[in-house]
Amino acid sequence: VFNAGSTSASVAGMSVQYASAAGTTWAVTNLPAVSLQPGQYLLIQEAAGAGGTTDLPTPDAVGSIAMSSSAGKVALVNTTAALTGACPTTNVVDFVGFGPTADCSETAPAAILSNTTSALRNGGGCTDTGNNSLDFTAGAPNPRNTASTLSACSATTSPSGAGAATPNPVGTGN
Repeated sequence: VFNAGSTSASVAGMSVQYASAAGTTWAVTNLPAVSLQPGQYLLIQEAAGAGGTTDLPTPDAVGSIAMSSSAGKVALVNTTAALTGACPTTNVVDFVGFGPTADCSETAPAAILSNTTSALRNGGGCTDTGNNSLDFTAGAPNPRNTASTLSACSATTSPSGAGAATPNPVGTGN
């Protein structure tokens, strides 16, 4: 979880939830009562998988969800009650469907993920155009926790969910 905003944000009473790529049953990991500063990360450790070579720094929350490395759905939810349905929107703060078989996403990233490849949000966590194929880049895992260096978003990289502005040039005297 990353605070891309310009003010602190509490995650108390929130959860991270996971469902399989076409699933309708959601597993829940409750988040701690922490306020994230602008540009601060929160690391949630879930069940260990097979393979992989990157050790996690100390996690800020620990869950037991066995998540697929290649396709699934993850939601940041403003409650601890389990979501229902394939593509829920009620109480969802952020949602990422990943992999070629996810039944709902903001355009799934083209790269296939694995135990040794992760999808990292561009701009240090600041890019959110509403199109995951543009917002994420596949690469080596880079886990970050609340002790990691802050990565505050500038006004030009802050999430808007509405695309980017393209101003017209102004001629001399105008």
